Amino acid sequence: MEYATYVGHVSEDGPRLAAAAEGKLSTAVPSCPGWTVHDLVSHVAEVYEHKIACTELRSAPDPWPPAWPSDRDPIEWFRDAHERLLEMFERSGPTSQSATWWPPDQTVGFWARRMALETVVHRVDAEQAIGQTSPVDADLATDGVDEILRLMLAGDWSDEPDEALKGEAVRVTTGDTAWWVTLDRDAVTIADEGADENAILGGAPPDVFLWLWGRAPDEQVTRSGDEGAIRSLRSRLVTATQ
Repeated sequence: MEYATYVGHVSEDGPRLAAAAEGKLSTAVPSCPGWTVHDLVSHVAEVYEHKIACTELRSAPDPWPPAWPSDRDPIEWFRDAHERLLEMFERSGPTSQSATWWPPDQTVGFWARRMALETVVHRVDAEQAIGQTSPVDADLATDGVDEILRLMLAGDWSDEPDEALKGEAVRVTTGDTAWWVTLDRDAVTIADEGADENAILGGAPPDVFLWLWGRAPDEQVTRSGDEGAIRSLRSRLVTATQ
């Protein structure tokens, strides 16, 4: 997706998150056990502050986080940080330098994508908390499936090996796009094509995206094949996105 498209999604979903949170700060967030809407809004505001600092400093801010005033209104903080994040995106371009946690991409463009997806996931969290969920853009959701699989799930898992995994493959599919996820004892690999799979997980882009993020129930996606392989995928996703 284009840089301006990502920034547009941040611009649109931020106010929706704030609107859902208004007057509901003490409400529990089912998708984030132990959190209230107050915690959720404060978290996203802090995330925005971090990306602004990473870009201004061109290095990871340390120490982090600072001691925010405990009496700060979280929705006012969120709106302020959201506005300054958008200003940072406007001042910068997709190739402007920033410090990120993904070594191959140290640009503001990385954060535009990440913040578009961060914002929509937490907008859904806030809306689910008040029982008024609105749709997720299908193109953004498809991009979000790609991000969570390639950037967060794939890679070396030797620090957290799973002896039960022996190369199980799950084909994740939505629209015209598919990813073959191979779950090994100490690694997860993602490919654009594959031969055989142990299980298939599919559905509309928003449903698959939200399921991968633990924001949609099993009934919202289609599943076939080895349910154990899908459960292993679910388990590793939980660890990868903590």
